[in-house]
Amino acid sequence: MKRHPKDDENTIIAGRNPVQEMLLDSPEKIDLLYLQKGRQDKNFERTIQRCKKFGIKYKIADKTELGRIFSGNHQGVIARVAGLSYTDFDDILESITQAPLPLLLVLDQVQDPGNIGVLARSLYALGGAGIVTARHGGAFLGPASVKASAGALTRLPVARVANIAQSLDKALDLGINVYGAGLAEDSFSAYTAELSGPAILVLGNEEKGIRFNVEKRCQNLIHIPFRRKFDSLNVAQAGAMLISEFSRRLS
Repeated sequence: MKRHPKDDENTIIAGRNPVQEMLLDSPEKIDLLYLQKGRQDKNFERTIQRCKKFGIKYKIADKTELGRIFSGNHQGVIARVAGLSYTDFDDILESITQAPLPLLLVLDQVQDPGNIGVLARSLYALGGAGIVTARHGGAFLGPASVKASAGALTRLPVARVANIAQSLDKALDLGINVYGAGLAEDSFSAYTAELSGPAILVLGNEEKGIRFNVEKRCQNLIHIPFRRKFDSLNVAQAGAMLISEFSRRLS
Protein backbone atom coordinates (compact mmCIF):
# COMPACT_ATOMS: atom_id res chain seq x y z
CA MET A 1 0.00 0.00 0.00
CA LYS A 2 1.15 3.53 -0.75
CA ARG A 3 1.34 5.66 2.37
CA HIS A 4 1.55 9.42 2.45
CA PRO A 5 2.65 11.42 5.47
CA LYS A 6 0.05 13.40 7.34
CA ASP A 7 0.06 17.20 7.16
CA ASP A 8 1.43 17.31 10.72
CA GLU A 9 5.05 16.19 10.97
CA ASN A 10 4.56 14.75 14.42
CA THR A 11 1.81 13.54 16.66
CA ILE A 12 1.66 12.76 20.34
CA ILE A 13 0.82 9.53 22.11
CA ALA A 14 0.26 9.90 25.84
CA GLY A 15 -0.45 7.47 28.65
CA ARG A 16 1.29 4.38 29.95
CA ASN A 17 -0.54 1.68 27.99
CA PRO A 18 -0.56 3.40 24.56
CA VAL A 19 3.14 4.28 24.86
CA GLN A 20 4.10 0.81 26.05
CA GLU A 21 2.24 -0.75 23.12
CA MET A 22 4.08 1.57 20.74
CA LEU A 23 7.39 0.62 22.35
CA LEU A 24 6.64 -3.07 21.90
CA ASP A 25 5.11 -2.98 18.41
CA SER A 26 6.61 -0.01 16.58
CA PRO A 27 9.60 1.43 18.47
CA GLU A 28 11.10 2.74 15.22
CA LYS A 29 8.27 5.29 14.94
CA ILE A 30 9.13 7.04 18.21
CA ASP A 31 11.20 10.20 17.78
CA LEU A 32 11.42 11.17 21.44
CA LEU A 33 10.03 9.85 24.71
CA TYR A 34 9.29 12.10 27.69
CA LEU A 35 9.20 10.66 31.22
CA GLN A 36 8.09 12.58 34.27
CA LYS A 37 10.81 13.44 36.76
CA GLY A 38 10.49 11.81 40.17
CA ARG A 39 8.84 8.59 39.01
CA GLN A 40 10.65 5.52 40.25
CA ASP A 41 8.64 2.38 39.61
CA LYS A 42 9.02 -0.84 37.65
CA ASN A 43 7.21 0.59 34.62
CA PHE A 44 9.53 3.62 34.59
CA GLU A 45 12.66 1.46 34.70
CA ARG A 46 11.31 -0.93 32.08
CA THR A 47 10.59 1.99 29.75
CA ILE A 48 14.15 3.30 30.17
CA GLN A 49 15.56 -0.13 29.36
CA ARG A 50 13.44 -0.41 26.22
CA CYS A 51 14.57 3.03 25.07
CA LYS A 52 18.18 1.98 25.47
CA LYS A 53 17.55 -1.33 23.73
CA PHE A 54 15.97 0.27 20.64
CA GLY A 55 18.13 3.40 20.62
CA ILE A 56 15.20 5.72 21.33
CA LYS A 57 15.99 9.20 22.60
CA TYR A 58 14.31 10.00 25.90
CA LYS A 59 14.10 12.98 28.21
CA ILE A 60 13.31 13.22 31.91
CA ALA A 61 11.06 16.28 32.26
CA ASP A 62 9.08 17.88 35.05
CA LYS A 63 5.29 17.85 35.21
CA THR A 64 5.00 21.43 33.93
CA GLU A 65 6.92 20.67 30.74
CA LEU A 66 4.88 17.53 30.11
CA GLY A 67 1.72 19.60 30.57
CA ARG A 68 2.85 21.97 27.83
CA ILE A 69 3.35 19.05 25.46
CA PHE A 70 0.03 17.34 26.22
CA SER A 71 -2.70 18.95 28.31
CA GLY A 72 -4.65 15.78 29.03
CA ASN A 73 -3.94 12.91 31.42
CA HIS A 74 -0.53 11.70 30.24
CA GLN A 75 0.26 9.55 33.32
CA GLY A 76 3.83 10.78 33.22
CA VAL A 77 4.66 9.23 29.84
CA ILE A 78 4.51 10.97 26.43
CA ALA A 79 5.88 9.80 23.09
CA ARG A 80 6.44 12.07 20.10
CA VAL A 81 6.06 9.95 16.99
CA ALA A 82 6.15 10.50 13.26
CA GLY A 83 2.81 11.82 12.03
CA LEU A 84 0.13 9.36 11.01
CA SER A 85 0.42 8.27 7.41
CA TYR A 86 -2.45 7.84 4.99
CA THR A 87 -3.10 5.08 2.49
CA ASP A 88 -4.60 5.51 -0.97
CA PHE A 89 -8.31 4.64 -0.93
CA ASP A 90 -7.94 2.48 -4.04
CA ASP A 91 -5.24 0.44 -2.31
CA ILE A 92 -7.47 -0.18 0.71
CA LEU A 93 -10.29 -1.35 -1.55
CA GLU A 94 -7.96 -3.74 -3.36
CA SER A 95 -6.67 -5.25 -0.13
CA ILE A 96 -9.93 -5.39 1.84
CA THR A 97 -10.31 -9.14 1.38
CA GLN A 98 -6.81 -9.72 2.79
CA ALA A 99 -7.82 -8.43 6.23
CA PRO A 100 -8.88 -10.97 8.88
CA LEU A 101 -12.21 -9.10 8.92
CA PRO A 102 -13.03 -7.74 5.41
CA LEU A 103 -14.75 -4.65 6.78
CA LEU A 104 -13.90 -1.02 6.08
CA LEU A 105 -15.20 1.72 8.36
CA VAL A 106 -16.26 4.99 6.70
CA LEU A 107 -16.71 7.98 9.03
CA ASP A 108 -19.10 10.56 7.64
CA GLN A 109 -18.30 13.72 9.63
CA VAL A 110 -17.73 11.87 12.91
CA GLN A 111 -15.93 14.52 14.95
CA ASP A 112 -15.34 13.46 18.54
CA PRO A 113 -11.69 12.30 18.90
CA GLY A 114 -12.51 9.93 21.74
CA ASN A 115 -15.19 8.19 19.68
CA ILE A 116 -12.85 7.92 16.71
CA GLY A 117 -10.16 6.37 18.90
CA VAL A 118 -12.53 3.80 20.39
CA LEU A 119 -13.80 2.86 16.93
CA ALA A 120 -10.25 2.42 15.64
CA ARG A 121 -9.36 0.29 18.65
CA SER A 122 -12.39 -1.98 18.14
CA LEU A 123 -11.82 -2.28 14.40
CA TYR A 124 -8.13 -3.07 14.73
CA ALA A 125 -8.65 -5.64 17.49
CA LEU A 126 -11.23 -7.51 15.41
CA GLY A 127 -9.11 -7.49 12.25
CA GLY A 128 -10.81 -4.75 10.21
CA ALA A 129 -9.39 -3.49 6.91
CA GLY A 130 -9.13 0.23 7.67
CA ILE A 131 -10.81 3.60 8.18
CA VAL A 132 -11.89 6.22 5.65
CA THR A 133 -12.66 9.85 6.41
CA ALA A 134 -13.20 13.00 4.37
CA ARG A 135 -10.37 15.37 3.57
CA HIS A 136 -12.47 18.42 4.39
CA GLY A 137 -14.87 18.52 7.31
CA GLY A 138 -13.91 15.02 8.34
CA ALA A 139 -12.55 13.60 11.54
CA PHE A 140 -9.29 15.00 12.90
CA LEU A 141 -7.12 12.02 13.76
CA GLY A 142 -4.91 13.86 16.21
CA PRO A 143 -3.26 13.02 19.55
CA ALA A 144 -6.53 12.58 21.44
CA SER A 145 -7.79 10.06 18.89
CA VAL A 146 -4.48 8.17 18.90
CA LYS A 147 -4.51 8.01 22.69
CA ALA A 148 -8.12 6.80 22.81
CA SER A 149 -7.26 4.16 20.21
CA ALA A 150 -4.40 2.83 22.37
CA GLY A 151 -2.17 3.24 19.32
CA ALA A 152 -4.46 1.36 16.91
CA LEU A 153 -4.61 4.38 14.60
CA THR A 154 -0.88 4.07 13.99
CA ARG A 155 -1.38 0.52 12.69
CA LEU A 156 -4.63 0.64 10.74
CA PRO A 157 -4.67 1.72 7.10
CA VAL A 158 -6.36 5.14 7.02
CA ALA A 159 -7.51 6.94 3.86
CA ARG A 160 -8.75 10.49 3.33
CA VAL A 161 -11.00 11.07 0.33
CA ALA A 162 -12.28 14.19 -1.39
CA ASN A 163 -15.87 12.97 -1.61
CA ILE A 164 -17.31 10.14 0.50
CA ALA A 165 -20.38 9.59 -1.71
CA GLN A 166 -18.25 9.19 -4.86
CA SER A 167 -15.86 6.90 -3.00
CA LEU A 168 -18.77 4.67 -2.01
CA ASP A 169 -19.84 4.56 -5.67
CA LYS A 170 -16.40 3.23 -6.52
CA ALA A 171 -16.69 0.55 -3.81
CA LEU A 172 -20.13 -0.48 -5.07
CA ASP A 173 -18.77 -0.84 -8.60
CA LEU A 174 -16.21 -3.30 -7.20
CA GLY A 175 -18.95 -5.40 -5.60
CA ILE A 176 -18.29 -4.29 -2.04
CA ASN A 177 -21.42 -4.24 0.11
CA VAL A 178 -22.21 -0.89 1.73
CA TYR A 179 -24.15 -0.70 5.00
CA GLY A 180 -25.10 2.41 6.91
CA ALA A 181 -25.77 2.68 10.63
CA GLY A 182 -29.10 4.41 11.13
CA LEU A 183 -32.54 4.06 12.63
CA ALA A 184 -35.21 4.59 9.97
CA GLU A 185 -38.40 2.91 8.81
CA ASP A 186 -36.46 0.78 6.33
CA SER A 187 -33.61 -0.02 8.76
CA PHE A 188 -32.95 -3.65 9.70
CA SER A 189 -31.84 -5.11 13.01
CA ALA A 190 -28.13 -5.82 12.80
CA TYR A 191 -28.78 -9.20 14.42
CA THR A 192 -31.21 -10.44 11.76
CA ALA A 193 -30.08 -8.55 8.64
CA GLU A 194 -28.07 -10.38 6.01
CA LEU A 195 -24.47 -9.21 6.35
CA SER A 196 -22.15 -10.12 3.50
CA GLY A 197 -18.51 -9.31 2.92
CA PRO A 198 -16.41 -7.67 1.82
CA ALA A 199 -18.26 -4.77 3.36
CA ILE A 200 -18.20 -1.11 4.25
CA LEU A 201 -19.93 0.21 7.37
CA VAL A 202 -20.78 3.92 7.27
CA LEU A 203 -21.12 5.74 10.57
CA GLY A 204 -22.53 9.26 10.68
CA ASN A 205 -22.07 12.39 12.72
CA GLU A 206 -22.75 12.05 16.45
CA GLU A 207 -25.77 14.37 16.28
CA LYS A 208 -26.95 14.46 12.66
CA GLY A 209 -26.22 10.91 11.53
CA ILE A 210 -25.28 10.03 7.95
CA ARG A 211 -25.77 12.78 5.37
CA PHE A 212 -28.57 12.18 2.84
CA ASN A 213 -26.28 12.04 -0.18
CA VAL A 214 -24.09 9.44 1.54
CA GLU A 215 -27.02 7.44 2.90
CA LYS A 216 -28.35 7.02 -0.67
CA ARG A 217 -25.26 4.91 -1.44
CA CYS A 218 -25.95 2.52 1.46
CA GLN A 219 -27.63 -0.64 0.20
CA ASN A 220 -29.04 -1.33 3.66
CA LEU A 221 -29.41 0.58 6.90
CA ILE A 222 -28.84 -1.41 10.08
CA HIS A 223 -29.29 -0.61 13.75
CA ILE A 224 -28.89 -2.06 17.24
CA PRO A 225 -32.38 -3.03 18.47
CA PHE A 226 -33.21 -1.77 21.98
CA ARG A 227 -35.17 -3.80 24.51
CA ARG A 228 -35.86 -0.77 26.65
CA LYS A 229 -36.99 2.71 25.68
CA PHE A 230 -33.82 4.75 25.30
CA ASP A 231 -32.69 7.71 23.21
CA SER A 232 -29.57 6.31 21.57
CA LEU A 233 -26.06 4.95 21.93
CA ASN A 234 -23.15 7.16 21.02
CA VAL A 235 -21.36 6.44 17.75
CA ALA A 236 -18.44 4.62 19.43
CA GLN A 237 -20.73 2.27 21.35
CA ALA A 238 -23.01 1.53 18.41
CA GLY A 239 -20.08 1.23 16.02
CA ALA A 240 -18.21 -1.20 18.26
CA MET A 241 -21.30 -3.41 18.60
CA LEU A 242 -21.87 -3.40 14.83
CA ILE A 243 -18.21 -4.19 14.13
CA SER A 244 -18.49 -7.09 16.56
CA GLU A 245 -21.56 -8.42 14.73
CA PHE A 246 -19.75 -8.20 11.38
CA SER A 247 -16.86 -10.05 12.96
CA ARG A 248 -19.14 -12.81 14.22
CA ARG A 249 -20.72 -13.26 10.79
CA LEU A 250 -17.81 -12.71 8.40
CA SER A 251 -14.82 -14.18 10.22
